[in-house]
Amino acid sequence: MSWMIFPFIGVGSAAFWLTGTFSAYKKWDSRLTTLLFILGSLIFGGFVAAMWVHLDRPPLRTLGETRLWYSLFIPLIGLFAYRRWKYFWLLAYSAGMAVMFITINIMHPEAMNKALMPALKSLWFVPHVIVYLFAYAILSASSVVAIQGLIQPQKSLNLLKVADHLVNVGTAFLTLGLLFGALWAKEAWGHYWTWDPKETWAFITWLSYMVYIHYRHFHPKKENVALWTLAIAFIVLLICWFGINYLPSAQMSVHTYTS
Repeated sequence: MSWMIFPFIGVGSAAFWLTGTFSAYKKWDSRLTTLLFILGSLIFGGFVAAMWVHLDRPPLRTLGETRLWYSLFIPLIGLFAYRRWKYFWLLAYSAGMAVMFITINIMHPEAMNKALMPALKSLWFVPHVIVYLFAYAILSASSVVAIQGLIQPQKSLNLLKVADHLVNVGTAFLTLGLLFGALWAKEAWGHYWTWDPKETWAFITWLSYMVYIHYRHFHPKKENVALWTLAIAFIVLLICWFGINYLPSAQMSVHTYTS
């Protein structure tokens, strides 16, 4: 298995997802949309699994490798949300995000190697990163729901109910990611928490979504503030995932293995 075949895998999977999106737009049989999305995900998931076997390590070490997992998760989440709430724009967003991340990986290929630093050779490495990426995919879907609610304020209450479901599940996985990360840190470095820049922003991200959940619980009728809170929380998430790598304070971070 070689990274050289990724463009073919990526384009093939994207073709299935985009065709499925077109099928939903045209309101063809919903089973066709489901089938096309699942086929695209099976092809893409097969490539990720093959890379795992080929590298003899989980493809989770670099930023480009994490984009593979996001591209795998987000179409499935979009499909589930479409089947559950029938919002076509949510399905289209999910397919579009997957295609965008695939395009980035095609345009900026990485040197895939088997090297894995000792700290990553831990039982907690795989569940920690995968759980986080799954949470990020769910929470990104909630962010587009928030944006749609700001664009269509007359529908904001119904859209917030959808966002609530997504945020509750996404935050649960975010919490698991924090716990797995603490256990991993204890095993690798001897401390559960060191206030490393990445750890700090992960905690801020978690707090942002907890603020949203608590605000919705105590102020269920104040839609506009809730929508803005959710939108801002997603910006914090993006800083944690991507932006923190460019901060001077993060250059000595133990998480710089993602570079």
